[in-house]
Amino acid sequence: MQLNKYIDHTLLKSNVTRADIKKLCIEARECGFFSVCVNPLWVSFCKKELADSEVKTVCVIGFPLGANTSAIKSAETKQAVIDGADEIDMVLALGLFLGNEAEAAQKDIEEVVKAANGKPVKVILETHLLTNGQKKQACEIAKTAGAQFVKTSTGFTGGGATIADVKLMRATVGVDMGVKASGGIANQNEALAMIEAGANRLGASKGVAIVTGTTGDKTTY
Repeated sequence: MQLNKYIDHTLLKSNVTRADIKKLCIEARECGFFSVCVNPLWVSFCKKELADSEVKTVCVIGFPLGANTSAIKSAETKQAVIDGADEIDMVLALGLFLGNEAEAAQKDIEEVVKAANGKPVKVILETHLLTNGQKKQACEIAKTAGAQFVKTSTGFTGGGATIADVKLMRATVGVDMGVKASGGIANQNEALAMIEAGANRLGASKGVAIVTGTTGDKTTY
């Protein structure tokens, strides 16, 4: 198993600088990670830094609350693609979904999928805020809306990936859709457990610790 190829090397905090993002790109290149995952501000910079490598650039949309309008999410997605984003990680419109407006939440995803113009879209569910039934329903609307992945968490609202949630998501979406575990994955053992549970992508700020087998702090990104 090439563990490094599962990892979206992530840095999404608000106080990061260009130097921090450059370091992220250097680490991703050296470790051969699948991608870096950054806020929209840094997409074009990452694309340039990684131009002569196989490392992709992932951009988050509507992050971290998912509470922007669909028009804003769509515009943000279009700009990210123009700037060079290879994949899009969008946050589910939780307020709509939890307020029994699942159809509107699905439409929100559809608008981002359309704006992504063929780039893979991952839908962040914030699984720790949902019941098991809601997790299944959220996976189903993401799949129906045309997203390529469902993703556990932003890591910004007090919860992260769990083995149980990854198993449930994989069982719900089947083999033809991706599952990304993210939020709080700190070391190699945790990463391997997520993959065993059914994840085929990992979002982690501790990517270097994961691939080197060193101990990482139990923190979210």
